[in-house]
Formats: sequence, C-alpha cells, structure tokens
Amino acid sequence: MSLELVFEYLFSRTFFDGAVLTLLITITSLFFGVLAGLVVALLQETKIRSLQVVTLVYLWLFRGTPVLFQIIFIYNVLPTFGIRLSAFLSAVIALSLNEGAYMAEILRSGLQAVKTGQRTAGLALGMTKAKVMRFIVIPQAARIVLPPMGNQMIGMLKTSALVSVIAVEELLLVANQTASASFRYFEALTAAGIYYLALTTIFMAGQFFLERSLDPKRGRRKAAPAPLIERLTHMTETAETR
Repeated sequence: MSLELVFEYLFSRTFFDGAVLTLLITITSLFFGVLAGLVVALLQETKIRSLQVVTLVYLWLFRGTPVLFQIIFIYNVLPTFGIRLSAFLSAVIALSLNEGAYMAEILRSGLQAVKTGQRTAGLALGMTKAKVMRFIVIPQAARIVLPPMGNQMIGMLKTSALVSVIAVEELLLVANQTASASFRYFEALTAAGIYYLALTTIFMAGQFFLERSLDPKRGRRKAAPAPLIERLTHMTETAETR
C-alpha cells in the first residue's frame, strides 16, 4: 500500500482523461435518455394505438434486458447489418436507450400527477395547450420527478463503467489497465474510487440545490406565490367540491 502512488494516479493525465470521458459519457447519455424518455412519455398519452404498441415494445425490450447485453449487442451485432459505429457512439446509444426506458416512466408519472382539472382550467382561461404544458404542468411535474431523476443520474454515472467491455477508455478501464501493468490494484482502484465519489458528490449536490430551488415552501418565504398556479388550484378545488 502506497499513498504516494494513489496521489500519483489521482493527478496523472491518464486517470484524469478517463474521468473526463466517464463524465462525458454520463452527461451525453443522460441528455439523450431524458429526450427519449420525454418522447415515449408523451407518446404513451396519445390515442393512436400503433404508437402505444411501439412504446410498449420499446419499454419491454430495454427494461427487460441487461444494459451490458445492450451495449455488446449494439457494438458487435449491428456491424453484421452494415451499421458500423465507434465504441464511444455504441456506448452512448446503448446507455441512452436504456435510460430513456426508465426516464419515460418517471416523466409519465410526474406529468400524470398534475391534476387534469388544472389543465382544463388553464384552457378555460384562454391558454393554448403549449402554454398549459409550459407554465402549469412542467413546473409542478419538475418538483415530482427531480428526486427519482437524480437517482437515475447517479446510477448512470456508475453504469457507465460497463462500457469498458467494448474498450472505451473510461475511468474503470484505465484503472484496470494500470493495475494490470503494475500489479498495484489497491492504489489504482482506490484512485478510481475517489474520482467516482467526487463525481457522484457533485451530482448529489446539484440535485440538492435544484430541489431547494423548486421547493414551493421556500419560494413562498422569499416571494409571493405564483398567481396563475394559485388561481388554477382554487378553480380546481372549487370544481371538485361541487
């Protein structure tokens, strides 16, 4: 055991580049995963039967198979059909599609948690459907979906280590290669673990501050409540009591 070697690995260019690539894979996959999840969540609300079947098949496939299987399948099987992708692109596509399947359920539950009466009241006030979604549904749904989305983000950061099986030189692969060359597994994996802890801590801190900023109680202490949401809530509660 050598603490000096741990610090040497921590501040080495190789480990730093591996951590940056891990972060890049995580953020890129999360971005496209959230987009895919939002599209699937909205398609689940549609009345078109064929689109509902497509979303169900997508959710069934990507929630029913291991993410490691999906990564290997995209990287190794697609070339047999003439579709050749780099290891990085294969990893991002696989992680994004997998993440989208879980984000879809999170976003759908958040959108459905907003009372239908508030949407109806917004339309009655002359708002378009786009404005109802932007000013009424999304602000309230964001407070609901943020905690599970934060957990998914942290999970994605750790899941990104699986892309090492297709030779993407992310943090874990760099640590394994370094340890294999020097047989100093403790030092190399300790340095990688510190990087992972630092990145997850940043994600957790970001989630905490976002939750605080979206907390309606905190908002009421600082400023007057949003008149539109207050008015819609009053209209909805009045209609429900009749």
